[in-house]
Amino acid sequence: MHDFAFIFAGFVVGLVVGLTGVGGGSLMTPLLIFVFGVKPHLAIGTDLLFAAFTKMGGTISLARAKVVDWKIVGQTAMGSIPAALATLYLLQHLGPANPATQAIMTTTLGLALLLTATATFYKVLRGKAPPTHIAPELLAHATQARHWALPIVFGAVIGTLVTLTSVGAGAIGVIVLMLLYPALPLPRIVAADIAHAVPLTLVAGLGHASIGSVDWPLLAKLLAGSLPGIWIGSHLMRRTSDRVIRSLLSLLLAYAGMKLISI
Repeated sequence: MHDFAFIFAGFVVGLVVGLTGVGGGSLMTPLLIFVFGVKPHLAIGTDLLFAAFTKMGGTISLARAKVVDWKIVGQTAMGSIPAALATLYLLQHLGPANPATQAIMTTTLGLALLLTATATFYKVLRGKAPPTHIAPELLAHATQARHWALPIVFGAVIGTLVTLTSVGAGAIGVIVLMLLYPALPLPRIVAADIAHAVPLTLVAGLGHASIGSVDWPLLAKLLAGSLPGIWIGSHLMRRTSDRVIRSLLSLLLAYAGMKLISI
């Protein structure tokens, strides 16, 4: 019965991700901690690999549609991957199951969820995304950051946040890219964010696995539910009020964030 509950949880999170595009980490990690009583370090490590596998399919389809700007992905990864490895080294040194480490992870996770809630609500206020296409002669300019070092710096912040909490590669990442590349259409920003999340969550997730912070049987159950959930959610997306779902999600994430901070 408990196995079915995990599969169902994966399905629900996958459905919401398919409907809204909100990162699974911001939903799955607090769900595992609060509903199923999974230890924070195991919830975070397992969710990182969960995110890597669920976003891999999305990245392949976006790459086929030629809407991924790999230059942006590469620049951001130059900061995020080294930051993820440095954070993993620190976690290994401190011990992921150490009470002090767990406290840092839950507090940081709470703050990340509050940031995600704010970013999700901001996207509600912005309304619909601009057109997907951009003139080829304008694309080179649109993929130029305000300063060459900014994607690396912000990538490092996202890499640290994702490795510590499994949250940050979704709504927060999108807002960061919107600030760095203001001339780039939002669909291309979302595509770059999803593509960047795959290597980042894979590196961070495998790093967590190496220090014993991944529950492999749990991961299999979550994926068994999430993959069909994402497929159904993406097909229902056009018939559902995106604003209503995102508004409710932002409230839910804000509540979970405040609860984690107060632990």
